[in-house]
Amino acid sequence: MLVNEICVLDVASCGRDAGILEAARLMRQHHTGDLIVVDDPDGDRVPVGIVTDRDIVVEVLANGLDLAETKVAEIMSSKLVIAGAEEDSSDAVERMRLHGVRRLPVVDHAGRLMGIVTLDDMLTLHAAQAAALADIVSKEQRREHRAKR
Repeated sequence: MLVNEICVLDVASCGRDAGILEAARLMRQHHTGDLIVVDDPDGDRVPVGIVTDRDIVVEVLANGLDLAETKVAEIMSSKLVIAGAEEDSSDAVERMRLHGVRRLPVVDHAGRLMGIVTLDDMLTLHAAQAAALADIVSKEQRREHRAKR
């Protein structure tokens, strides 16, 4: 299955200059624990980083930084691991494993943000596939049992 078939298209994002309070409000508004940081938030939205709710707690609150003055650029992770929209999901899972990340921004052929795929999305997909395989085994066993009568 391709990444663009399972990614969430309504991805929350902000620019580097967004303040921490604005980032927290966006996360609340979008019911998410992360924001993809983009260049040109009102245009091409090319991903340059990610900021999570945990980043806000660990880097801002725990260090006593000023919520009103701190910018997303100061705490975002800029070592961004991305997935291409036309990439196979198994390749994306392998990249998540290699880099130890739970979220992959998904970009189109021009590198513009189009969605996000998370560990939860991948677990849901693979759980559904595992259930389908288990159903095949179960049906086969029932068919064999009926044939022996």
